[in-house]
Amino acid sequence: MTDKKSNNENPAEKKQSAAVNATDKPGQSSAPTQAPDTQTAKDKADQAKTPPPAQPAEAKGGSKMGAIAIALVIALGAGLYYHGHQQTLTQNAKMAALELQLANLKGELKDNISASQQATLNKVESSLQRTDVSLSQQNKSISSLQMALSEMKGRRPNDWLLAEADYLVKMAGRKLWLEHDTASATILLESADHRIAELNDPSLTPIREAMHSDITALKAVARIDRDGLVLRLTSLQEAVPALPLANAVMAEVIPQETATVSDSVDDWKANLMTSLKNFSEHFVTYRTRDGSVIPLLSPKQDFYLQENIKSKLETAIKAVYREQGDLYRKSLLMAKDWAEQFYDMEDPAAQSFVKTLDALAQETVEASYPNKLKSQPLLTQAIGERVRQQVKPLSTEENPA
Repeated sequence: MTDKKSNNENPAEKKQSAAVNATDKPGQSSAPTQAPDTQTAKDKADQAKTPPPAQPAEAKGGSKMGAIAIALVIALGAGLYYHGHQQTLTQNAKMAALELQLANLKGELKDNISASQQATLNKVESSLQRTDVSLSQQNKSISSLQMALSEMKGRRPNDWLLAEADYLVKMAGRKLWLEHDTASATILLESADHRIAELNDPSLTPIREAMHSDITALKAVARIDRDGLVLRLTSLQEAVPALPLANAVMAEVIPQETATVSDSVDDWKANLMTSLKNFSEHFVTYRTRDGSVIPLLSPKQDFYLQENIKSKLETAIKAVYREQGDLYRKSLLMAKDWAEQFYDMEDPAAQSFVKTLDALAQETVEASYPNKLKSQPLLTQAIGERVRQQVKPLSTEENPA
C-alpha cells in the first residue's frame, strides 16, 4: 500500500521520499538528501504546500522488520546454543573416553611396575641370602684362622704330646668297639699314658688315673683266640670229604630154638614136620630181626651230607666273629650229630673229628667290653681348655670391650 501511494505522488514528493529513504540506510552520507542550489523557488513552495507522507505506515513497516530481526537473532542464538551444546557433549564424551583410556594405561603401567618391582625384590632377596651365606662362611673361616693363629702363637713346646695322646686314646676306642681287639686297645692306652707322663704336668694327673682304670678294665676282659678257633674250624671243613661212611646198620637177630625129633611113635606128625623143616633149611634160611635196617647212603646223598656239615661249620665261623655263642654251639652240636649218625665211628679219623667238635663247642666266643673309656672325655676337655685360653687374648685385642 505504501508503494502504490508513492507512485501517485508528484516528482517533488518522489525526491523527498528518496531523500528520506537514503537517510534511513545505515553507513551512507546525508549529503545526497540536500536539494541542489539551482532548485527553483517554485519547487520549494510546492514542497511547502505538499503534505508529509503517512507516518503510521512507515512505523508499522519498521516494527515488522525489527520483529523479524529479533526473531532471526533469537533463532540464530538458539542455533548457536544448540550447536555449542552438542559440541560440548561431544567433547565431554571424548574426554570421558580419554580418561578411561588413561586409567587403563595407568593400571597396566602400575601392574608392569609392580611385577618388575617384585622381580627386582626377589633378585635382591636372593642376592641377600647368598651374601648372608657367604658372610657366615667367611666368619667361620675367620674363626678357624683365629684358632689356628692362636695355637701357633701360644702353643707350648710339649703340647704335641698331649695331642698325640688324645689320638692314641681315640684309636684305642675304635679298636675296642669296632674290632673288639682288647690287646691292641690296651697297647694304645699304655702308649698314650707314656706320652702324658713325658709332659710332667701335675694338672694331668686325673687323666692318667682314668687311663690306668681303663687299662685295668681292658686287661680283665676275657681274651678270645678268634683266629685260632677259625683255623681249627676251617681244618675240620677240609677233613669232611675224607671221613668214611658207616655200613648198613642191621637189626639184631632174634635167637630161635632148634627143633628135634622125639622117640615117641605118637609124635609122628610133629616128627614129620620137624624133619621137613630141617630138610628145607638146607635150601632157604629165615631169620627174624627186631628193629629197622638203616641203609647205606647213595653217592648223591653223601655229597649233600658233606655240604650240610660244611655249612654248619661255616655258620660257626661267622658266629665266632659276631660273638654269637648260642648259634656257635648249636651249629657244632648239629654237625657232631650228623657225623656220629652217618660216619663210621670205629674209624680213627671220624673219632678225631667228633672229639674236636666236642672240644670246640666248649670254647667261649663272647666277652663283656666296657661301654666307654673314662680317659677320653677328660683328655678332650683338657685340650679344649688349653685352646680356649690361647684364643681368649686374641679376641680381646681385636674387640676391646
